[in-house]
Formats: sequence, structure tokens, C-alpha cells
Amino acid sequence: MAPSQSRLRWLRFAIPAALLVGLVGFYQLYRSGSPSTGPIYLPSLTVSDPSSLPGIQTGQPPWNAGTSGLRDRLRALGLPALGSEGTALHTHEHLDVFVHGRPVTVPADIGIDRTGGFISPLHTHDPSGVIHVESATTRAFSLGQFFDVWGVRFTRDCLGGLCASGSGTLRVFVDGHEAAGDPRRLELFAHEEIVVAFGTAAELPSPVPRSYGFRILE
Repeated sequence: MAPSQSRLRWLRFAIPAALLVGLVGFYQLYRSGSPSTGPIYLPSLTVSDPSSLPGIQTGQPPWNAGTSGLRDRLRALGLPALGSEGTALHTHEHLDVFVHGRPVTVPADIGIDRTGGFISPLHTHDPSGVIHVESATTRAFSLGQFFDVWGVRFTRDCLGGLCASGSGTLRVFVDGHEAAGDPRRLELFAHEEIVVAFGTAAELPSPVPRSYGFRILE
């Protein structure tokens, strides 16, 4: 067979294969990508007031990973306690938390009980602020659900033990857009940059983060 014919036959196979791999990768990475058009809200949540959830933290920061009461919180939230990470939906978002202008660590192992041997569909693996959504079913999740899994009170006006008063308010931003509605109902999308800030207007980070440098495989 002439070299040109062999090469042509190889290209006929290789090009469609490469396109297929690229499309699958693009779909996995961006199927729930941030719309970059501002906050999008879910219609309702199982829990509208997290104050009564087991193990909820209502003190000052820093807050721990919230392992205490985690299984009971998941049950109240209608979220499963998985034996391993789900694979039907896999996205990553980034969360920055600021209190009176100072960054607050989003700890590792939120949503993970290593002693109990289970993991929530919403969890963290390290203190980078990257939220991992690894669900056994394809469904929508909200920012409020993540804070409930974390075990930190999060409402329109309160963050942990901090509630709106003359000394500060709670403000939430998604990709640089301020969320005017109920922040608990903010839908999570892949590669979002979410900022939760409590304090005065002068204490907001300047500029408010609009994006995060996700690794290519995140």
C-alpha cells in the first residue's frame, strides 16, 4: 500500500477519535459550567432555616469542618451519606469567605466522616476553598446546602454567629455579580467563583474576586 494511502486511512480514524475525546472532555468539564450571567436561584430548599440543624455552628470564625452531627444533617437535608464519591455529576466551584475584611479558611474534609466511613455529595478535600460536587445522581445543588453540610449557619443575614447589624451586613457575589436574592438558594455551577463576605462596604475585598485558577482537570 502506498504511504499516502496508509496515512490517509490513519487520519480518517484518528481525526474522528480525537474529536470524540475532545467533545467528551468538554462535556464533562463544562456540562454544568457557570453561566457567567450572574446568580441563578433554585426554587426551594428542603431546609429554609438551618439554625435547628444538628451540630450547626453559630459562633465566631474560624469554623471547623462540621463532622459533628453530619449524618443527621444530611438526613435532614435529604442528601445521601455515600460510601464513595458519586460519579454521575462531578463539578468544582471555589468559595472565598471574608469576615470584616479578613479571609476565613474553608477547611478540608467538609462533608467527609472518615470514622463513619461516608461522604456527602458536597465536600472539600483541602483548605483551598474548592467545593467538590460528586453526586451519584444528576441534580442541582445550592450554596445553602453546602453551608449546611459544613455545619455553619448561613441565611440572608447571618453567617455563623455574625448577623446583620450596624457593624456589618452579609453580601454574596457570584463571578463578581452581587446576589440580591436569597443566597441559600444560589445554584452551584462548575467553575464559579463565589464570595461570601460579612462586614462593612469598606471591608469588602478590592476587587471582589471574579474567577479562580482551576486546574485543567478540575
